[in-house]
Amino acid sequence: MTALLITVLMLVLSALGAPVYALLGFLALFLFHQSDQSLSAVIVEMQRLTTMPSLIAVPLFTFAGYLLAESGAPRRLVNLAQAMFGWLPGSMAVVGLVTCALFTAFTGASGVTIIALGGLLYPMLRDQGYPEKFTLGLLTTTGSLGLLFPPSLPIILYGIVGKVEIDKLFAACALPGLLLMLILGLYTLIVGWKAGVPRIPFSGKTLATAARQAAWEIPLPFLVIGGFYGGCFTAGEASAVMAMYVLVVEVMIYKDIKPGELKAVVVKSMTLVGSILVVLGTALGLMNYVIDAEIPSKLFDWLHQYASSKVQFLIILNAFLLVVNMVEIFSAIFIVVPIIVPVAKQYGIDPIHLGALFLLNLEIGYMTPPMGLNLFLSSSRFDKPLTQLYSATMPFWILMILALLVVTYVPQVSLLLVRP
Repeated sequence: MTALLITVLMLVLSALGAPVYALLGFLALFLFHQSDQSLSAVIVEMQRLTTMPSLIAVPLFTFAGYLLAESGAPRRLVNLAQAMFGWLPGSMAVVGLVTCALFTAFTGASGVTIIALGGLLYPMLRDQGYPEKFTLGLLTTTGSLGLLFPPSLPIILYGIVGKVEIDKLFAACALPGLLLMLILGLYTLIVGWKAGVPRIPFSGKTLATAARQAAWEIPLPFLVIGGFYGGCFTAGEASAVMAMYVLVVEVMIYKDIKPGELKAVVVKSMTLVGSILVVLGTALGLMNYVIDAEIPSKLFDWLHQYASSKVQFLIILNAFLLVVNMVEIFSAIFIVVPIIVPVAKQYGIDPIHLGALFLLNLEIGYMTPPMGLNLFLSSSRFDKPLTQLYSATMPFWILMILALLVVTYVPQVSLLLVRP
């Protein structure tokens, strides 16, 4: 009865708009109190959070991402991608895929990509003759494509919560991300060819001009990702390098952001970071109770009655993650990951492979009807009804589910770069 009352209370408070950190903190304190354990276990975890060396990557990567979003970087990247891929059939759609994936990887936020690049790419795609349904589906989908590429914020958060090495998780997500890009890229080429979209003749002069305009932004992925994998610096150091580099480039070289505008960028980015850190601290406190109460073991015993094999468990897990990630993404990382990691281990699933699966599900959850976040963002950005977006994203959703099945049942796709 007590559990039922607490569940109802949590749902009511959530519906009334109570912040996630307050709900998690309340639940953690209540559970420890009920079990006659010291409430300091919750506070200790919040204090331990400050000692994590990789934690500094969260605010610095977020700040750098917001700087890029507020600058002229989106237009310069689109021009460069168009100059490089314009000769392909369906070239503008490929440009959208590549640019949005790169931009999301560095901003760490699907919504920022849709807002920053959606208004730029939508008229360009429509002017070239792409059907409206395809255009809406593409831009809604590509908003989250970069979440599997470093230095994606969800990968870092998953590594912290799931206690997985972040560099290995970056490597594990790379091939699934490329597979997804390849599948969607082929689809866009076919649509472009069928629609008779004109190609843009390759021009070395145009490419040189676009490269010159984006000359200071082109080295960014090689500097951050190359330095990280080359062993030059850790994830935290990479975030500092990126933040400083973007700050100098966008404020002092391109001068897209005036020094007086920096305060607004800092406030917006740190507001997001603050909310993430508070939720993360309370979630780690709740995780202490989950471990002490042996909830993962009890959940495994219950699941084993219905999913006696690894294959059956993965089917249930994917269905569950799609629903959870569709509703609330960061909360899913903080709440679900500590529970599913030990359960998956008992089924013999590699923790790094599980991380790649979770994050791929997160990507798909962003645009899964009826509650996917990207659907609401696109509806607001392009002023289209949700029902129209459900239909527009369905072909892309099906293709992403096919990629998910490959990654799920062929673990080598995610583990090849980690454990050759």
